[in-house]
Amino acid sequence: MLETQFPRIPGDIGNALSWDFPVHYRVVRGATPDLAVRQDPGQIADLFIEAGRDLLAMGCDGITTSCGFLALIQDQVKQALGVPVATSSLMQIPMVQALLPPGKRVGVLTISDHSLTPAHLRAAGAPEDTPIGSPEGLRCFTHDILRDAAQTLIGQNPDLGALVLECTNMVPYAAMLRRVTGLPVFTIHSFITWFQAGLMPRQFERGLMDPRP
Repeated sequence: MLETQFPRIPGDIGNALSWDFPVHYRVVRGATPDLAVRQDPGQIADLFIEAGRDLLAMGCDGITTSCGFLALIQDQVKQALGVPVATSSLMQIPMVQALLPPGKRVGVLTISDHSLTPAHLRAAGAPEDTPIGSPEGLRCFTHDILRDAAQTLIGQNPDLGALVLECTNMVPYAAMLRRVTGLPVFTIHSFITWFQAGLMPRQFERGLMDPRP
């Protein structure tokens, strides 16, 4: 978790009620949104590694973060922690692109299109020319603001076949964006739900026709 003060509503990665499985949290002291988004998060990678080690000591077996811009420290953190690490929802872009029909591509909605650089996209394994939209400059998210940002992005890029939301705080609006755009919408919630399904696959009861002894 970044060190923030705003409320974490249901759907947000920072609200434990957003998840159908147990989670543990560590606030990374000194990791402010400004450092993560507008500056080089590499300078605070050690803080995330230290917090990650605390979580591993508690028994956690997978680590994520609460900011899509931290794709830039994915390699540093996973190498230091030695367990699966998912720093950014942007890491879904290549997977989502593989699902789309020819002629369609993925677009991104981000908290700051000025700060989201080709380096972030490369770190996530995404094409550097991925279309990007943002409600940047506005003080808060609302249904209308995000809807308008999404529709502007689609209007500028009619070949979009899906959206990925960079910002973890956008998750509560994903269902609305799906309705108004008609496009599949992928978020940190969809990513971490998939991530956790590999860490702890669902246990199914064996049926009566199961041939195993």
